[in-house]
Amino acid sequence: MHGQNIADKILQGFKGHYSTFQQVTKRVPAAFAKQNWKIVDEISKQRIDLYDKKVNETVEQLRKILPGRPQLAANIWHQVKESYAERLTFHPQAELAETFYNSVFCRLFHRKYYKNEFIFVESTLENNTTLPVDTEYRSYFPVVHGIKPTVRKIFSDVEFLCPFADLENDIRLLLKAFYKQAPNTHHQPHLMRFDMLQYPFYRNKGAYLIGRVVSQSGIQPFIISVLHNQNGKLYIDALLTKSSQMRVIFGFARAYFLVNTNSPSALVKFLNQLMPNKTKAELYNAIGFHKQGKTEFYREFLSHLNASDEQFEIAKGTPGMVMMVFTLPSFPYVFKVIKDAFPESKPFGRDTVIQRYQLVKRHDRVGRMADTIEYSDVVIPRNRFSNELYLQLRKTIATSMYEEGDNVIIKHLYIERRMIPLNIYLAEVDDETCRQIIKDYGQALKEMISVNIFPGDMLLKNFGVSRHKRVIFYDYDEVQYLSDMNFRSLPTQTLDDVYSYEEVSVAPQDVFPEQLCTFVLTNPKLRSIFFEYHPELAEARFWQQAQDKIKRGLANHIFPYPDENRFARSDKSAK
Repeated sequence: MHGQNIADKILQGFKGHYSTFQQVTKRVPAAFAKQNWKIVDEISKQRIDLYDKKVNETVEQLRKILPGRPQLAANIWHQVKESYAERLTFHPQAELAETFYNSVFCRLFHRKYYKNEFIFVESTLENNTTLPVDTEYRSYFPVVHGIKPTVRKIFSDVEFLCPFADLENDIRLLLKAFYKQAPNTHHQPHLMRFDMLQYPFYRNKGAYLIGRVVSQSGIQPFIISVLHNQNGKLYIDALLTKSSQMRVIFGFARAYFLVNTNSPSALVKFLNQLMPNKTKAELYNAIGFHKQGKTEFYREFLSHLNASDEQFEIAKGTPGMVMMVFTLPSFPYVFKVIKDAFPESKPFGRDTVIQRYQLVKRHDRVGRMADTIEYSDVVIPRNRFSNELYLQLRKTIATSMYEEGDNVIIKHLYIERRMIPLNIYLAEVDDETCRQIIKDYGQALKEMISVNIFPGDMLLKNFGVSRHKRVIFYDYDEVQYLSDMNFRSLPTQTLDDVYSYEEVSVAPQDVFPEQLCTFVLTNPKLRSIFFEYHPELAEARFWQQAQDKIKRGLANHIFPYPDENRFARSDKSAK
């Protein structure tokens, strides 16, 4: 079979994947309009699974037409890659198509062929004619009709499929907030332009309009949050103009957005202009193209390795019982590998750990659970490991690694954004910061609980503090659905018994919140602060009530922005 034919087959597979991905995404606006949150959740999970399914289908098709067991014929696959790259010259999803090609090739052939001569280790698109950014947004000119009519036109161009309760009042609140939050922007109609991304970004129970104001004073990015009121009609809930707030909304601890796009690269470029501190990998992840996010991240990782000679070392923090964790000091991520053996206190195996990490990947992370990037057969030069780390790896993950020449191959690992472990952070901060962080730790638990997540091991060492001083959970080996647990009160009435460490006869899913909070907060100072803000977390009844709300579909909306950004009004009630 000629290289061009193989290239066409792979590109046809990608076309089928992207078409299906977009068809699924286009179901979201109707589900949002009808407040069918179950469908929105199903769409989110379905999109994550689509990629591997289509790659596998394409691989099976190629295996049927390639003679015998696929053997790499270098001359043919040079042709395949060259022909494929030529077909991407004006392709609107060229970077995603490259990644799809890589996935197909890597499932056909041995790891020794994963080189740039056969796959797109390096992208070939840098010099291609790419779609301009303005294919993804519309521009509006207030000089023609005035500011308020222009804003009204922006909302009329968005097909929300259900009406606003009082759009005129919302526009008044929106403009009032904008003038207050962005006083340095030239507000005269003839000195400004609005650039709006064409499609809303949907996630959970919210829709977000994203744009920028271009004026002589510069570029002012903004996000407009739209929700449903109690009567099922829409209202504008908040305006966000700070880049730091926007980065949190697009953060690594949140579920992927559902947004329609014909040119993901143009969309990412626009978003990157609004949030320059975000990497391409982070932005591709945020808009739901997590496989492309993996590709971009791996290129960033290789570039960082090539630009430095520092060594990986054991990550700071209390060593985990399930994961071996290491890091490269100048690279803001940690690398996690499942250990060969777990202690008796962890009565489960490797497969369970993998399933639980996948559970979190597919779940609403409400800004409180770090996203993980999962890789297989990662090649790292042996000399990049410190001796201490290398010995630990040989001792703890021997079955997950092997050496090949001067390289170490890690068969399976997870990569997460590096944070300061919560127990270390609390030991180093002043009293006021400690109080704020402990309060946020309790709030993080409540927000995870509200979306049916029971973190299991709530020890402080399993949480981290992000750059934005948010408490984020990152250790998932004991994660389970809250609805599967059995919350009980301790069979005691005395305070001494409540805080004792005596064993209580329990079934595997039994949880005693009184004991659990005590084991976590052994420091009296921290425990006192925690119970000042969150005493209900030590009561079985609170957890049981949370379970009941989930079973009845009454989970509250978790706002990804501060309450002070919400517009003051009497009819807002996103629940």
